[in-house]
Amino acid sequence: MTKSRVLIAGGGVASIEVALALRDLAADRVEVELFAPRRDFLYRPYAVGEPFGTAHVVRYDLEDLAARCGARFHLDSIAAVDPGVRLVSTHDGDRYPYDYLVLAAGAQLLWPVPGAITFWGIADELDVQKVMGRLHSGELRSIAFTTPSAGSWTLPLYELALLADSELSRAGVGVKLMIVTPESAPLQIFGQRASELVGALLRERGIEVRAGTHPVRFENGRLVIVPGGGFDVDAVVSLPKLEGRRIRGILHDPAGFIRVDEHCRVLKRDRIFAAGDITSFPVKQGGIATQQADVIAEAIAADLGVEIEPRSFDPVLRGVLWTGEKPCYLQGWLGGGHGATSSFTAEPPWGDGTGKIVGRYLSGFIDEVDRSLMANA
Repeated sequence: MTKSRVLIAGGGVASIEVALALRDLAADRVEVELFAPRRDFLYRPYAVGEPFGTAHVVRYDLEDLAARCGARFHLDSIAAVDPGVRLVSTHDGDRYPYDYLVLAAGAQLLWPVPGAITFWGIADELDVQKVMGRLHSGELRSIAFTTPSAGSWTLPLYELALLADSELSRAGVGVKLMIVTPESAPLQIFGQRASELVGALLRERGIEVRAGTHPVRFENGRLVIVPGGGFDVDAVVSLPKLEGRRIRGILHDPAGFIRVDEHCRVLKRDRIFAAGDITSFPVKQGGIATQQADVIAEAIAADLGVEIEPRSFDPVLRGVLWTGEKPCYLQGWLGGGHGATSSFTAEPPWGDGTGKIVGRYLSGFIDEVDRSLMANA
């Protein structure tokens, strides 16, 4: 039987999860090829610990990971798609036919608040580390952590504030910490109960929250906000603004993101799927990306004759909140079909607390790779 060619654009969480899921569901029916513009896979959720010396972004060789997934790796990125003849073109000028195409190229990170320091969440967050040094020395006495969007992934915002509070408290340094967020309540996306308990934790730690507030710019020691005018503060750290990565031949919304249906098929495009931050789904988070990837793999497998009933995308949001003390585990049911809305616990309710990204295949795979690398070190 001739195998179907599945091309995956991107080298992040969704890409690896799709490759793993296809290996499990349809390994004898597909040939998988992964295209990415860089050789390393970054486990990004650990970046929040870098300014405090508590964690570091882990880098993996992407070609090695692809091989472990049973996929072929291309150091190149897909720039255009011709759906009529099922052909992609890369930035290097090469062309490849496909039977199925998965777009998981992520989002672009943009400078969000003029004058503020941006926490990019990638690696080597030296600017944030320098601000922490100035807070330790007493040069700065207040700091605001903010985000330009309520609909994105705001959990790192709260981790930065809580980790900063923990470090400064241990050092006996008194600093005013604030969170400025367009959300109506802290981490509202997880649901009311989780949001209320996060709010209680912040109050207990003395961290002020200004909800329903959009940052505009930071200049001359003043953070301008809407509504409210603004307030004086010594430093501002912001999460980045996200914009979709546009691929020629694919329909995008005004912000560059791709709309998909309940099986993560790209609208008005046959045999093309999208997962992760490149989609218009408002929550840009690794665990959500893995769920989209699983839905895609099931849809492709079913289309190839595997006896499986492909599920619709019914997202469950899971997050690990680092507090500087014990981590907290948050869960919210975004699809509304689970009979519950929110949870906030001291132990992971999903049964796996080894990593910050919860994925059906990815979590165990990364643990397995780590063990293998340590054994061969």
